[in-house]
Amino acid sequence: MRFGKEKLSLEEGLKREWLITNGIGGYSSSTIIGANTRKYHGLLVAPLMPPGNRQVILSKLDESIEIDGKKHNLYTNICENYISDGYKNLECFEKEYVPIFTYRVEDTMIKKFICMEHGKNTVAVFYYIKNGGKKAKLTMAPIMNFRGFHTTNEKDRIDLYQEIDKNKVKLIIDNHSQNPVYMYLSDGKYIKHENDMFRNMYYIEEEKRGLGAKENHVVPGRYEVDIEPNEDRYITFTCSLEQNIEELNGRDLINKEIIRLSSLIYNTYYLDDKNKESKDEEYVNMIKNFVVATDNFVVYRPSFALYTVLAGYHWFLDWGRDTLIAFEGVLLKTKRYKEAKEVLLTCIRDIRFGLVPNRIFWI
Repeated sequence: MRFGKEKLSLEEGLKREWLITNGIGGYSSSTIIGANTRKYHGLLVAPLMPPGNRQVILSKLDESIEIDGKKHNLYTNICENYISDGYKNLECFEKEYVPIFTYRVEDTMIKKFICMEHGKNTVAVFYYIKNGGKKAKLTMAPIMNFRGFHTTNEKDRIDLYQEIDKNKVKLIIDNHSQNPVYMYLSDGKYIKHENDMFRNMYYIEEEKRGLGAKENHVVPGRYEVDIEPNEDRYITFTCSLEQNIEELNGRDLINKEIIRLSSLIYNTYYLDDKNKESKDEEYVNMIKNFVVATDNFVVYRPSFALYTVLAGYHWFLDWGRDTLIAFEGVLLKTKRYKEAKEVLLTCIRDIRFGLVPNRIFWI
């Protein structure tokens, strides 16, 4: 999937969304121009009791680049009476395995990759900057919260505690001391903000549904990276509920996820050499998109030590009826027999404990 400059206008960009998942019910999702249009959007939406109790933690990461003293926004935000215009610097959006944003400002190119760590409540944003002939500075401001993803936070003040160790920051957001949040940047410096709120982010899709559409977030600080003329720079930003995030490398994490998804694709045998006559580009892309899409719905439930299937994104969990309707396409057609066996055990367990009606097995 690729959208060039002509498809990245504000009107077109707000219609299309992307989503990646972490295999335990968490996800990262927004629009292809990076503007959140739903209260369910966020770079790190983490289940505290996987796959349930999802919390929006990292709403966005707003970037700007300063070239020769002039600031250029890369982010797009919607407020009630204002829309920032970072999308105008977006040249291309792509997604095969992970979303990739390509920005161009003057003769500087910025590529941004977003990836979740499978099985962990961790998101990494990996940047490749190919700078032009002038000195530049990249700034990244995390826009954060800690609230159930079915709600919005309209508090005038969000309590925030920070422990700063160079570029690694431990955050206690809104008194959630049992679930500290960690963020880290592999380069540059961190600058703490005091009492900095992002007020009145506006979710146009929630307005269409007749629901609360305004929200306040907290901005704990910003990261700044100086880039020399004609320099190539690789930078990883990480946000997680895991503590040792400074050990993660964004490029390695992306490669690991590509290998994992590629293994699922080739284990279906639909691209096996025996079927060469069927392997035109359209067929190959269809198989890849099908397997990657179905993988989003297969999640591990640690409390059962079994796999289950979610009914849909952004807001559904696992329902026995929907699981069995999707069972063949999601698990059998993709040759995921181990997970299929465990999903059936999950359904049986739910029935035994009265969580779903027995009639689901009539389907």
